[in-house]
Amino acid sequence: MQEYFIIIISAVLVNNIVLSQFLGICPFLGVSKKLSASLGMGGAVSFVLIIASFITWVLQTYLLTPLNITYLQTIAFILVIASLVQFVEMVIKKFSPPMYKALGIFLPLITTNCAVLGVAIINIQNEYSLGKVMVHSLSHAAGFTLALLLMSGIRERLEDADIPESMRGTPIALIVAALMSISFLGFSGLT
Repeated sequence: MQEYFIIIISAVLVNNIVLSQFLGICPFLGVSKKLSASLGMGGAVSFVLIIASFITWVLQTYLLTPLNITYLQTIAFILVIASLVQFVEMVIKKFSPPMYKALGIFLPLITTNCAVLGVAIINIQNEYSLGKVMVHSLSHAAGFTLALLLMSGIRERLEDADIPESMRGTPIALIVAALMSISFLGFSGLT
């Protein structure tokens, strides 16, 4: 039980996929302007990340390793992730057109979101059991969503702030992201 607790705290705070490992920066900066879009993207990435981790673990454990074709790991994992993203995109387009429009180009970019692929590979490298894979993936999904929600909350507040014209938009977003990353490094003991 203690191992699972360590995995959760590590994935959400200490090794946050966005703020500590710097994976998934594109949707983090692109979608974090509005809280609702961030929540939708967090949900979509979480779904893909959790299901992809499960499928890639099964694929690695029961196909790639037994057949000694682990050199196909990256290609196989990307195919799994791309298929899941297409499924998620179709579902969101069908059931929530406003969310589909709000996420825009960032929804198909989940396919190339290195956070999803990174978590799948980390699961294999750490030789986690299926239970640990699911806890680890769920925790990284929560950490990704937490980072998006924190960033969007700050960016929404900055819309009303008196910021010099040259610092509005991307410059202030990058400064906020850097400060958030520095603050999350505190969880790992770095100061």
